[in-house]
Amino acid sequence: MDAGDWTFKHKPYDLRERLFNFACAITRLAQFLHTQGPIGIALASQVLRSGTSAGANYEEADDGSSARDSRAKRQIALRELKETSFRLRVLRHTGILTAAHDPVLAECAELTRILATQLRNSRPT
Repeated sequence: MDAGDWTFKHKPYDLRERLFNFACAITRLAQFLHTQGPIGIALASQVLRSGTSAGANYEEADDGSSARDSRAKRQIALRELKETSFRLRVLRHTGILTAAHDPVLAECAELTRILATQLRNSRPT
């Protein structure tokens, strides 16, 4: 993914790696938003925070103090993805993000579905 390309050419099977790649894309997107005026700047920090937090919480889940704690951290990761998705959709609908950014929105939606399915199929503790 170069500076003007927002596509995800390689989608690894490892969810941790995909969340890492997504966090990198979100970081670049936040840099782009800083060039888009006061609203873009205001939302950049929120998108950056939630978009990178998803992967961090998912990684942290491996070191949970219990199965319940690990599941709770994965649920937090899912909530962060949903928050990111909402803000990305607002930015897209208002024209701050363009069709060129749609791959980032699509990856967020796909990661949300994957993580939701993973949580739904795991046993609650």
